[in-house]
Amino acid sequence: MTQVLSKAPAVSIKNLRIALPKSAERPYAVDGVSIDLIPGEIVCVVGESGSGKSMCAHALMGLLPDTVKTETGEVLFEGQNLLKLDESGWREVRGRGIAMVFQEPMTALNPLMRIGEQMMEMFEAHNLLTPKERRAKALSLAKEVGLPDPERIIRAYPHQLSGGQRQRAMIAMALALEPSVLVADEPTTALDVTTQAQILKLIRNLQRSRNMAVMFITHDFGVVADIADRVVVLRHGKIVEEGSIDAVFRNPQHDYTKALLAAVPSMHPPVRAPLDDNAKAVEVIGLDKTYVTSGGWFKPDRRVQAANEVTFSIMQGETVGLVGESGSGKSSVARLVMRLIEADRGTVRIGDVDLTALEGKALRAQRHRIQMIFQDPFASLNPRRRVGQIITDGPIARGTDPKVAMQRARDLLGMVGLDAGSLDRYPHEFSGGQRQRLGIARALAMDPEIIVADEAVSALDVSVQAQVLKLLEDLKARLGLSMLFITHDLRVAAQICDRIAVMQRGVIVELKPTAQLFASPEHPYTRELLGAVPGQSSPSQAA
Repeated sequence: MTQVLSKAPAVSIKNLRIALPKSAERPYAVDGVSIDLIPGEIVCVVGESGSGKSMCAHALMGLLPDTVKTETGEVLFEGQNLLKLDESGWREVRGRGIAMVFQEPMTALNPLMRIGEQMMEMFEAHNLLTPKERRAKALSLAKEVGLPDPERIIRAYPHQLSGGQRQRAMIAMALALEPSVLVADEPTTALDVTTQAQILKLIRNLQRSRNMAVMFITHDFGVVADIADRVVVLRHGKIVEEGSIDAVFRNPQHDYTKALLAAVPSMHPPVRAPLDDNAKAVEVIGLDKTYVTSGGWFKPDRRVQAANEVTFSIMQGETVGLVGESGSGKSSVARLVMRLIEADRGTVRIGDVDLTALEGKALRAQRHRIQMIFQDPFASLNPRRRVGQIITDGPIARGTDPKVAMQRARDLLGMVGLDAGSLDRYPHEFSGGQRQRLGIARALAMDPEIIVADEAVSALDVSVQAQVLKLLEDLKARLGLSMLFITHDLRVAAQICDRIAVMQRGVIVELKPTAQLFASPEHPYTRELLGAVPGQSSPSQAA
């Protein structure tokens, strides 16, 4: 961890209390929080969704929504209370004194402006440098944050960059005016494991070289173990524990901290009985899929091979994990297996039925046998329909009596840990974990034999993630389901998968029983993925 070079705080948050609207489930988003950010130190603020950690970050930047109100407290920076600034005063502080890196760079970047123009805009907003100097500085920043081919990158638009490159560009913009404080709000949550490791290393190196104070917000204790000097644990807007990284990880005091640490998936797979004698539930043979997009005038078409001779099988009652970085072809294979997109070549069999040979009514008659749980439970549920309608739509379309389908929906809600009263509510009335349970209930309503879970827990907090994983395991055992589990998180794959297939650029480079893959990975790419999992060097449960 970094050596703290100065003990005087760059920013002091003192007794901050932010009131929520009267209709909220609790009175305060942040309740009496005090945090010092010291130059040369990284403070990780951790907690589940709704704990108040992002509210603390937004208060530091003057970006609180109009629906909340700061009742008490101070945010002291360079001798002034930032909470008393008007918009003009905030514009002077933002970027120059305190800068922020947001969770999702694609929504934080302007899609209509080139990356270099957005970097230069930081100087233009503060009337600094000439246009020529701004461009030179943008190029220098692109090099400093490790963007490949900086000359090309600064002329590119956000959609032309990968997720990791967009996050590096956001970091470059945040560092442009050399702030003394950097606020990073879940900057690696949307990134795959190897890109995440690179961004964490970049932030740590930049913080050391510039002696910045950093507030790093996350819900991933593996990330905390890799980057933090000090940890602040928030629950329901209050600090429940605070201390050095070693103190909190080696000897947590509060039950909530202990529960969060215990919920972090282990890198040690549980012992699982082999299922080689079971019949095949799914057989995938030689799947090929190439996406072709126009290159524009006088340019060749762009071709991306998402699946290249992909072959694997899933036994009855087995969970096979498909892991790899973003762009490796995992989700494309999931959609090919589901027949949501068409393969160029290859065969998908469910039992004795060749799914790829079916069309029209024959295909519809088989679709119920394989169902999907999507990554984003909110986007995959119709916001205008009640839960009862969402769960019963599929069975009713297959000819089930509506009354029978509704009773089955009640039973399924109980099976996934929700009460029958949920039938009359809308998706927005549920938490993220509850919405994912609804997605599971909807998939089970079709009486499937196979479940395809596409990053089904990646958007969830660590404790909610543990609950959903346990639920999936219980349902699989109770109903005799087989599962194709898509993930970029190897810690999650270790806990739920019987076998794991590692994908790189559309090719399965390694396929082994989970324990064997973790104990003796053969392919260099598999070893790279395992080595990039955060938190392995920490003397904590996060390892």
